[in-house]
Amino acid sequence: GGEDAINTTIINFNNEKMQITWATRELFPNENVSFFYTFGEGKNKALKPCTTYLLDQDYNSGCLFKTEGPTLTISIRNSNGSDELFLKNLKADFYIKPNPPENVTFFWKEDTVTVSCNKPEKNAWCLRFELQYKSKFDKDWQSRTSKCCSIGEQGFDPRKCYSFRVRLRRLVPHCNVVKYSSDWAAETFWMNGTLLDSCDDDITPQSKTVIILSCSLGVLLMMLILLILLCKWQRVQMSVLPAIPDPKYPLADLFNDHNGNLQEWLDKNDHVVLQTKLEYEEPESITEAESQQEDGKNSDKQGPLEKIFTFSGAAENNDDKAAEIACLIPAPNTTAPFAGFHIIMNDDMYVML
Repeated sequence: GGEDAINTTIINFNNEKMQITWATRELFPNENVSFFYTFGEGKNKALKPCTTYLLDQDYNSGCLFKTEGPTLTISIRNSNGSDELFLKNLKADFYIKPNPPENVTFFWKEDTVTVSCNKPEKNAWCLRFELQYKSKFDKDWQSRTSKCCSIGEQGFDPRKCYSFRVRLRRLVPHCNVVKYSSDWAAETFWMNGTLLDSCDDDITPQSKTVIILSCSLGVLLMMLILLILLCKWQRVQMSVLPAIPDPKYPLADLFNDHNGNLQEWLDKNDHVVLQTKLEYEEPESITEAESQQEDGKNSDKQGPLEKIFTFSGAAENNDDKAAEIACLIPAPNTTAPFAGFHIIMNDDMYVML
């Protein structure tokens, strides 16, 4: 039960609350110890039991209680408090952890900024005011320290956004035996003396407009390119893969009028084809009849020509083909009428009939 027999962590929160912890799983395995404390000097001071324990896996690992004076005596005992396992006397003022700075203000003048906070009522000389800042282009914080509770720094670029944070540090060894600093105050963002919600807000409205217009033009350009590619693709598809006609339209009457009866549909189509063929042949018959009439009219005119040309080969051989086709050698300087024209023929010409 000697002094400093075990390691403890002692924190005096701004001289308001004390927190004392120990490694219970390592120091007291399978044992739930109890904690007692008292403020003031003298051996006859009555120890108070801890009312607010800190737990580690259901084992007592610390105690939280109110700070009541500059000197403190602590005692760790077994579970029923009969055996003392640890005893220590200490100065509570040497374990102070200050609160974060309060009412932090920023004063900007050109490229210089002055940061200040409220000055504590007691022992302000034991505190140091620490300022850290960085721009959004910096990876690491820049740190400056001054007496409590004001600090000035210059060289800030008005075109950049900066993040600021401040805290208070306790002097060692003059005021503390442990290097305790306060938690950081809320981080703030500034640009050329203007407070921002974050450094992402340092984009000017003009640049926002430019970004919006650029994005809109980019979207329209992409849509135009896609439309051109679509038209090109349709042309290529039509040339490479022409559309196949749907067979249901030519064969609609097969299913609608004939209920799928192929033979009946073929018979009807044959009749239609025959009728169409006759319609096409009638003009040819009329043309042929007219040609025969014209040949009859011209037969009288061709009488002299028939007297000139004789079918000697056809009469002698009685051959029908020889009668139909004969090579006639006209007499020299013979005149042959044909379709209103008079052709002078000599012995080098022949007529195929």
